Amino acid sequence: MIQRLAIAVVAGTLAVLSAGCAVERHQETVGAYVDDSAVTTKVKAKFAEDPTVSAMSIKVDTMKGVVQLSGFAKTQEERMMAERLARNTNGVREVRNDIIVRN
Repeated sequence: MIQRLAIAVVAGTLAVLSAGCAVERHQETVGAYVDDSAVTTKVKAKFAEDPTVSAMSIKVDTMKGVVQLSGFAKTQEERMMAERLARNTNGVREVRNDIIVRN
């Protein structure tokens, strides 16, 4: 009885720990998730440095090297600059620009 209880506790602990280590957004590996996080950070840093782009108004998501931009821009120029900055970031394979221009 004690042996079964110990096995059940170990199995439950392993199930909880493995779920806690699961990669988000259906990534294939933890390494891919870390790489995507680094790409997102680089793109956001470029937005913060650029006077044309409002880093607070544009959301950046990356999955498998594909960057998705969403949110709002004040001008078409800001929208295009955000895309250009993202495209010129190391590790970006593709950019999907869903930024909406609000006047």
